[in-house]
Amino acid sequence: MCGFVGYVNGKLGILPDNETTLKLMSNRIAHRGPDSYGQYTNDHVSLGFRRLSIIDLSRQGNQPLYSEDERYSLVFNGEIYNFQELRQELKKLGYHFSSKTDSEVIIRGYEEYGEGIIPKLRGMFAFAIWDDQEEKLLLARDGFGIKPLYYTQHTTDGSFIFGSEIKAFMDHPRFIKSLNKIALKPYLTFQYNPLEETFFKEVYKLKPSHYMTVKDGVITQTKYWEQKFIPSKKVLPLKTYVSQIKETVQESVKMHEISDVQVGSFLSGGIDSSYITALLKPNLTYSVGFNQYEKMFNETDLAEQLSKQLGINNKRKFVSGDEAFDKMETIIYHLDEPDSNPSVVPLYFLAGLASKDVKVVLSGEGADEIFGGYEWYKPSKLNDYYRKIPLGLRQIAKRIIDPMHHNPRLDHFLTRGTLPIEQKFIGQAIVYTDQEALDMVTEPFSQSPSAIAICRPVYDEVSQQDELSKMQYLDMNVWLPGDILLKADKMSMAHSLELRVPFLDKEVMELAKTIPAKYRANYEETKYALREAALSVLPDEWANRKKVGFPVPIRHWLRKDPFYGKVKALFEMDLTKKFFDQDQLLHLLEDHLHKVADNGRKIWTAYVFLTWYQIYFIEDEGNCQTELV
Repeated sequence: MCGFVGYVNGKLGILPDNETTLKLMSNRIAHRGPDSYGQYTNDHVSLGFRRLSIIDLSRQGNQPLYSEDERYSLVFNGEIYNFQELRQELKKLGYHFSSKTDSEVIIRGYEEYGEGIIPKLRGMFAFAIWDDQEEKLLLARDGFGIKPLYYTQHTTDGSFIFGSEIKAFMDHPRFIKSLNKIALKPYLTFQYNPLEETFFKEVYKLKPSHYMTVKDGVITQTKYWEQKFIPSKKVLPLKTYVSQIKETVQESVKMHEISDVQVGSFLSGGIDSSYITALLKPNLTYSVGFNQYEKMFNETDLAEQLSKQLGINNKRKFVSGDEAFDKMETIIYHLDEPDSNPSVVPLYFLAGLASKDVKVVLSGEGADEIFGGYEWYKPSKLNDYYRKIPLGLRQIAKRIIDPMHHNPRLDHFLTRGTLPIEQKFIGQAIVYTDQEALDMVTEPFSQSPSAIAICRPVYDEVSQQDELSKMQYLDMNVWLPGDILLKADKMSMAHSLELRVPFLDKEVMELAKTIPAKYRANYEETKYALREAALSVLPDEWANRKKVGFPVPIRHWLRKDPFYGKVKALFEMDLTKKFFDQDQLLHLLEDHLHKVADNGRKIWTAYVFLTWYQIYFIEDEGNCQTELV
């Protein structure tokens, strides 16, 4: 696990202080790789690399790596789990290896197969290869978007900058740092930025399952892998799928534990991390909770109980509101973009706890998206009966009942029974509705597309599939890379910790594609087939426990000082008026304080954005060109 930065020079050519600039940029992401630094520069390109040593701890594993004729140069972040198999294949073809790393397989594979090596890779990865002969750059990202990769040409001379984290761009003197005004309104709705363009204008995320070539300033993108579910032509018995899940997930965990350093695991009270832990059986598990409020904010007792049953040592930590707020600026800085998912906070502390003992942890991200774990995925018998009523009558009923009742559950039922899935489901998080977000932002930030319009291109790719498959596909392509995996990567790497996700494995996904909808989510259960598989290694109470997420007592914090006072002071600043209806924002805060309404998530989402803007645009100037709002 590592981090890299790089740039292809623009019209003005090589920077006068090129090596100093490259080192400054690389040092911005030293947390991703504190073990060593490497670089490659010539008149056209510069590559900087920070290494976290996991496989082959020797100097032979340092990067950049080069082809035998030195035509190609590689910087790589991630892990290739089938590298040993690919290594033997390439050895038979006559290639020589100077290290035992997985990264060397990529550069040797590129020499043999060109871009054809990318679909052969099983793992999490982002990498860049420079072709010195053709003066061409290749960028590639894994199928799920587990590892981040950003790029931009928003520079004074057309320089092309790329890297593992956006913050590294800030030390390139030709980078133009300006706010992407289109991102704010969707962020208020989704709680993260669902767009390909980031909060930094013309800085983009390379999409998962894609690679990109850059030559003479021309960018070409290619998709190399599909995640679409395969409609069931013949439904096999449940036990067949359960048996396949057990075998495939076990094999994935076995591959994900390959390491030359100790491996631990994150453990909550839910099925996903519990299943991974039971298969891995590490020496140590790690858990975080909040013990100042209701029991729902603390699953560490459950994690400790399971660890004892499995004969594993469990380490846990309780996070206070004071600790959380003290670290919020650090957390937001590491995220690169605003993300108001409350689980970012405990995840940061969880990674910090684990990093004291290990360099690698396994975690349960991805199971909900590929096996059908969210409550939204469950069909409703009542809803299905209701939808048998002619659409016109349902629409009339909604128009009549809506003004008469202000019941969110009734409104949700009527909406779900009237609209197609493409018009009612935008993913797992809705903080502000489209209209609420529009009312909250000032005019310069009001021109963004609606949430439905943002999701439409993804839905169009699976227009003929069933509703469950459509929702899962949307979540895998928007929510998973945009929120879940982004925070997992950034919070773990903030502590120089490698986080691996065995459910998000190519072979596990290929199996999940074939599982019929009724074995993913049905009237009674979510993740139905996965839960049945987990029963082979977990007690019933763990395999069948309902999903609760990673609850955080934000609503409590915001009703007491000093937290309420800190947020209010931020909302009262003149800066806030540039982005939001200040009076409305303060009204939300006061209503929350006096328990008129639970506005915790809305307040938190605005607070995170304003704090992020202060960090990146007011306090940290970097060496780039900055355009303020």
